[in-house]
Amino acid sequence: MSWSGQMKAEERTLPSVTMKLWVSMLLVAWFGVLGCVQAEFFTSIGHMTDLIYAEKDLVLSLKEYILVEEAKLSKIKSWANKMEALTSKSAADPEGYLSHPVNAYKLVKRLNTDWPALEDLVLQNSAAGFIANLSVQRQFFPTDEDETGAAKALMRLQDTYKLDPDTISKGELPGTKYQAVLSVDDCFGMGRSAYNEGDYYHTVLWMEQVLKQLDAGEEATTSKAQVLDYLSYAVFQLGDLHRALELTRRLLSLDPSHERAGGNLRYFERLLEEEREKMLLNHTEAELAPQEGIYERPVDYLPERDIYESLCRGEGVKLTPRRQKRLFCRYHHGNGTPQLLIAPFKEEDEWDSPHIVRYYDVMSDEEIERIKEIAKPKLARATVRDPKTGVLTVASYRVSKSSWLEEDDDPVVARVNLRMQHITGLTVKTAELLQVANYGMGGQYEPHFDFSRKDEQDAFKRLGTGNRVATFLNYMSDVEAGGATVFPDLGAALWPKKGTAVFWYNLLRSGEGDYRTRHAACPVLVGCKWVSNKWFHERGQEFLRPCGSTEVD
Repeated sequence: MSWSGQMKAEERTLPSVTMKLWVSMLLVAWFGVLGCVQAEFFTSIGHMTDLIYAEKDLVLSLKEYILVEEAKLSKIKSWANKMEALTSKSAADPEGYLSHPVNAYKLVKRLNTDWPALEDLVLQNSAAGFIANLSVQRQFFPTDEDETGAAKALMRLQDTYKLDPDTISKGELPGTKYQAVLSVDDCFGMGRSAYNEGDYYHTVLWMEQVLKQLDAGEEATTSKAQVLDYLSYAVFQLGDLHRALELTRRLLSLDPSHERAGGNLRYFERLLEEEREKMLLNHTEAELAPQEGIYERPVDYLPERDIYESLCRGEGVKLTPRRQKRLFCRYHHGNGTPQLLIAPFKEEDEWDSPHIVRYYDVMSDEEIERIKEIAKPKLARATVRDPKTGVLTVASYRVSKSSWLEEDDDPVVARVNLRMQHITGLTVKTAELLQVANYGMGGQYEPHFDFSRKDEQDAFKRLGTGNRVATFLNYMSDVEAGGATVFPDLGAALWPKKGTAVFWYNLLRSGEGDYRTRHAACPVLVGCKWVSNKWFHERGQEFLRPCGSTEVD
């Protein structure tokens, strides 16, 4: 068989046909899996697991492409070796070689038929299947918003749990099963994300980490000049003019042609001279004191930030020995509810005033998995109600995805709802639907009230069921680190335990809001946090939880 005939026959045996079939099946499968997921992956670990499977299938697709390329290169290499041997013989005695009519015929045939066939093989685009697969799946890849959100999540964990960039870069986090480290380029990406958000405090921390890893000899595509460019301007924005000047000079020593650095240097020198002139005018002889390179974290909008984050770390909990003596555990019969008389729940006091209790074995593992299964396709970015407009909107202080389950969705939903009614003694007829939430990277919900305050009287008007009288919170997973429910005004911290639930009243018996119940979901440091909750409303509880006679009852 001739070379051209051999190539055509072998082409039919290449993995390209198999690959096309595989890619087609892959696309159909992943359209179904990823079709319901749109961006904001960082807000739900549950949804991010889909990306793991997508990436795994892309690797398989890539390996198929490599096999095709290797088969093609193997044939080309074989042809090259064959031609090398033949041409070395023919070129040694061209006329003698061509004196044989068969050799003359084969030369003509090779150049007219075989070499063009080789050209076709070389030009064959074996990457088409892989590129098609990648192009389709890219529609469902994380976006720039996701990358920024993920970077902010790491910085939130850094701040809340007092972790330095080196600890995060080395992946030295409590409760982790897998080793994970940040490269120089990863750290540079963190610093650049902070810089683009105008967060110069974190820009400095991460750019300094990049320099530290570069100085340690780690290889990277990021250069020191790039780092110094960001770092010098960031420290200037933090008010450290001396260090900005020093870093800019270092940058210019590495890259003398850097135009922006040259302009910044002249600008910084002029500012420094103006500062000196002002001091002379004021008859001050003291030199401008350079900063130590340590910068304070900017104050933000949350007044109880320090208390909240301390509680998240397990610090500042006000569970004194005296208070502990007032906390007990017991079997809970649900005020004589027949079902609970037969099978009471274990009840444990978590706090005395306001009374917060924890119930054990509220949901079985099977029930939890079923609820997660039906909730996952419905998960959407959790929202908060704008106090001024009343409109639901996403917010940086609530990072999770949630879905609302009706009793018609599955018998397990109705069963869990009825169980919460038996435990609390409150009716679920006027309660909100069962909300299921999954927290994402550094997932949190900063301090908030569950009930509506006097300036938000229309918050639940459309429901027609009054205010949220009580909260029943089911923990549907254990969390390796972080993720506590904290009450800053109380100094209380409750840690997730799978299958348990905590319950508290948001309103006093008078109907007034109990402002002590302001609470938060701490950022998840390590793990995947799933919860579900039921908000009970005032209407229908008139005889189940009678009003008190005073405002503070």
